Amino acid sequence: MRSEQPGPRSTDLLTVGEIARRSGFAESAVRYYERLGLLPASRTAGGQRRFARSTLRRLAFIRAARTVGLSLDEVAAALSSLPQGRTPTRSDWGRLSRGWRTRLDEEIDALIALRDGLDSCIGCGCLSLDRCAMSNPGDTARSGGPGAAYLPARLRRPGGATGGNRDAPGPL
Repeated sequence: MRSEQPGPRSTDLLTVGEIARRSGFAESAVRYYERLGLLPASRTAGGQRRFARSTLRRLAFIRAARTVGLSLDEVAAALSSLPQGRTPTRSDWGRLSRGWRTRLDEEIDALIALRDGLDSCIGCGCLSLDRCAMSNPGDTARSGGPGAAYLPARLRRPGGATGGNRDAPGPL
């Protein structure tokens, strides 16, 4: 009879490389997020990082949060609300994600407006469409400030509707 090797357990500790491969983040990003305090890690006697398997969930959360436009400061604030010393439960994650609902609804509304408005005058000042002469005669929209004045404000900010990943390290 052969002995069977046990499969992965939730208590397993993973190396930076294992966490990076499993999460799809670069090793440098994992170290960066640890340095920012977004990911807890322990150290071996030789000083090597070890991460709890639950770190994979945190990284998935970070990716999702960044994709919908949360800054790393917002991600840090959200993660700091999770319990220390135990793996967050479904309830913990649900509470945290409910706060995003309004923001996501706003993002969706802004993207729909972009989709539906790109073939008409958006008040950007280019005056290249025939319709601009009626919608924005003489570029009167410029009085509203920079950007495409007729698009929702969320689409006029730097980084667009999702905010981009301006503060993320290298390729993720």
